[in-house]
Amino acid sequence: MVKEITPKVLARQSKLCNFLDWRDMKLVYKRYASLYFCCCVDTTDNELYVFGNVCELDLIFNFHKAYYILDETLISGELQEPSKKNIVRVVEAGDQQIEQEKQQVLHT
Repeated sequence: MVKEITPKVLARQSKLCNFLDWRDMKLVYKRYASLYFCCCVDTTDNELYVFGNVCELDLIFNFHKAYYILDETLISGELQEPSKKNIVRVVEAGDQQIEQEKQQVLHT
């Protein structure tokens, strides 16, 4: 799959849209600096929902959080949780837990 998709995405001009028809699906990709993120969605899905406002620096300095958010959103390449509010709630709860553990370590 990667060998088939990569040349298609890399060959696209930057002025073209970030959607491609591929097999019986749609590829949605976004480039952040020299990184490309690709998602494969059903033809009936809203391709604009895949990527929101993300800055390259967010990905570089918080890559662990980006992976965590992906884990909350996707399981085995399938959309697990479509609600951004639910994902943010879980991520914020995880952040609070990490901060509490840091405080406990500092006070011991």
